[in-house]
Parts: sequence; structure tokens; C-alpha cells
Amino acid sequence: MHEGYACHALSVDYGQRHVAELSAAARLAAALGAREHRIARLDASIFQGSALTDAAVAVPLDGGPAGIPVTYVPARNTILLSLALGWAEVLDAQQLFIGANAVDYSGYPDCRPGYLRAFEAMANLATKAALEGRRIAVRAPLIDLPKAEIVRRALALGVDPAMTVSCYQADDEGRACGRCDACRIRRAGFETAGIADTTRYREAR
Repeated sequence: MHEGYACHALSVDYGQRHVAELSAAARLAAALGAREHRIARLDASIFQGSALTDAAVAVPLDGGPAGIPVTYVPARNTILLSLALGWAEVLDAQQLFIGANAVDYSGYPDCRPGYLRAFEAMANLATKAALEGRRIAVRAPLIDLPKAEIVRRALALGVDPAMTVSCYQADDEGRACGRCDACRIRRAGFETAGIADTTRYREAR
């Protein structure tokens, strides 16, 4: 929106345990003036085996082993971007924005710049819009930003971080656990930026 686009926001309910993020996304879209916000719902049974979707797999607390973490959801960004691409064609939109970030490179293969370039190339081979000259761009404006800079950028653009949810196991009210990887990385971003952490936690920190 800062760049002048009319934004249509898409969230996806894929059975994630941190479902509170969907309510937060709806509130943010309304507060910031998105043209529209939709929630697409998928069959959650195909995403089992991830700590974010499978109750039998625990969310790691206070750090975890190296490598691809158990919070990896199989092919999630490919599925999310595919849904967004389909809606973009309906809207005649040519810009897809996704919040992939550099901190996730080591753990999540679908957060890497090379992956996003590959998806963009595929999108421009697979769509009627692209074949008719309306090429699709996949944009990841946070890709190279450290978490501290994301906090600063959010505040500069009028986004209240307290309205957002990133915790892997937020409760129904959107309050964070404070111990999962997402919480630890987020809190470090506030600390590095020298800005008070306004995240709503289940327990006082």
C-alpha cells in the first residue's frame, strides 16, 4: 500500500495450530485499508507430520536441532503462492507479495530467493495473463531485512506489531508462548532495534 497498490489480502487456513494468525490478519487488513481480505480453507489432513499442523508433533521450545525444523510444513509456500497466483489472475493483478525472510533460509527451503525466482518463472510459463503479456512478479520485500529492521519498518509504516501474531502456538486470543523459535527470533528483533516488545504474551516476561 505504501507503494500505491490496491491490496487484496489472502490468508490460508491449512489446519495450523496457530490459527489465531487468521483473525489477526483480518484485523490488520481492515485497519490498514486493504481492498479485500479472504481466507482460503484447505483439507488439513494433507499437511500432517509438521509441528504446526499435527498435534502429535510438539513445537520445539528454547531452540532445536540444526537442519530443517519440525515446524516445516510440506510445500506450504508453493501452495500459498499458487492460491495467490490463481486469485491474481482473476483480479488481473501482476504483483504477488509474500513475507518470506532471510532468517528462515537455513531452515525453510521455500523461503530462499532462488525458490521465489523459480516460482516467478513458473508463474510466467503457466498463466494466461503472462502469455498475453501481463507478466507476474513475485515480491518478497522483507527477504533481506534483519528482524530488527522489520520492526522499525513496521512502525514507520504505521503497523502496530501488537496486532500481529507470529507465535507457532499462540492461544485463541493470539497471545504468544514466548519460547518457540518464532517468538525467540521476534523478541530478539525488538531487543536489537532497541524498541519495547509490544507482543502480547500468555505470561508476563
